[in-house]
Amino acid sequence: MNRTIRMALCAGAASLMLGACASTGATEPDSAPAARETRADDGSVPFASTYERYPGAPTALVGATIYDGTGGEIRGGTVLFADGKVVGIGDASLAIPEGYTRIDGRGKFVTPGIIDIHSHLGDYPTPSVDAHSDGNEATSPTTPEVWAEHSVWPQDPGFSRALANGGVTSLQILPGSANLTGGRSVTLKNVAARTVQGMKFPGAPYGMKMACGENPKRVYGGKGRMPSTRMGNFAVNRQMWLDAQAYDGKKRDLGKETLKGVLDGEILVHNHCYRADEMALVMDMAKEMGYKVTAFHHAVEAYKIGDLLRENDVCSAIWADWYGFKMEAYDGVLENAAFLRQAGACVVIHSDDANGIQRLNQEAAKAQAAGQRLGIDIPDAEVVGWFTYNAAKAMGIGEMTGSLEPGKMADVVLWNGDPLSVYSRPEKVWVDGALMFDAMDRKRRPVSDFELGQPGEGDVK
Repeated sequence: MNRTIRMALCAGAASLMLGACASTGATEPDSAPAARETRADDGSVPFASTYERYPGAPTALVGATIYDGTGGEIRGGTVLFADGKVVGIGDASLAIPEGYTRIDGRGKFVTPGIIDIHSHLGDYPTPSVDAHSDGNEATSPTTPEVWAEHSVWPQDPGFSRALANGGVTSLQILPGSANLTGGRSVTLKNVAARTVQGMKFPGAPYGMKMACGENPKRVYGGKGRMPSTRMGNFAVNRQMWLDAQAYDGKKRDLGKETLKGVLDGEILVHNHCYRADEMALVMDMAKEMGYKVTAFHHAVEAYKIGDLLRENDVCSAIWADWYGFKMEAYDGVLENAAFLRQAGACVVIHSDDANGIQRLNQEAAKAQAAGQRLGIDIPDAEVVGWFTYNAAKAMGIGEMTGSLEPGKMADVVLWNGDPLSVYSRPEKVWVDGALMFDAMDRKRRPVSDFELGQPGEGDVK
């Protein structure tokens, strides 16, 4: 979704901002929020976030089962939020201030907004055609100079599908994995905007995408150039880091600016990697070169080195059951998440897919069930953290979102049933306390400007 919900050009004002004009004519603040953006015109921060939250109303969700994202569960609880922030969370005794809109949550469930740590929405948008393929700058094995946000198309219908069907309120957009170093990632709030800057999560650190294994050696070996082997992968990466260490900043170099940000701990490394032996080698390379891997993505063999991942404080962002589609994915097991959890390592469920992002809750439930079949029982409240708080922590935004705690962003989902059930779906979704989707109100069905007038416009489950 982009900040063009129902982008009928209100009153023909085509020259005005294309903001969220409800075609139904609703007048409540939450029904037709203005798309307000501000500009950082002083040039101090390139491509600075211009995000401003949509207006919301003080809200009390009452009587639901609450999973707070950090392993806590409250039955028949209450969540209060106002002015974009969580105000309180507690049991039925929690006092509700005057002026709050009460929403009956009996028989329903509340979670933090869902967070996808690995998405390519906007860079590989729908419709999936060559003209929209903007996620891999596959012209050099190391391209730290590119930024994923410069390919994000805010009109991608995938954003609204992720919000309405998956309850996704924040997501990280990564470059693809053709390159050893693919460039900077960007974290977005899942709201409608005319520009990517209007979606950029304020205060989120940048990430940098790296990849090991088959993809880079296949892409560049196929072009008759280095790397064509795994040892070539490591040699090219190590030389890149040595060159980055020597960078003095006197003459601007966009790639080395990103690499310096990593070495200084300001930019987080998200490393596409499948095999356990390669993940262990990458962690050794990181120690040699003076950086830290924040998370291994896909990590189908992470279960083999759970202790090493725990000791190095590296999260594993994984699928529930994808495996076998190439050799380095062949040794995946359904119990990957359960074994990692048993080892005390950080688990994140990710999508890497425009459809999978719409059901991260179901993917996590599958991973939970695989553990249960093995005798590893993982509480539902903890599993919810795999696609909320753990993702936020690994993206460097855990102090701001990912859990229902006073003072954090009011990114909230009300589910019509158990979120770990295939029969449940989001009923209402708030981003920073603004109601962005309501399954019970067709006026709040977000539609990308690109979809207007086309078959299937705004379809949701």
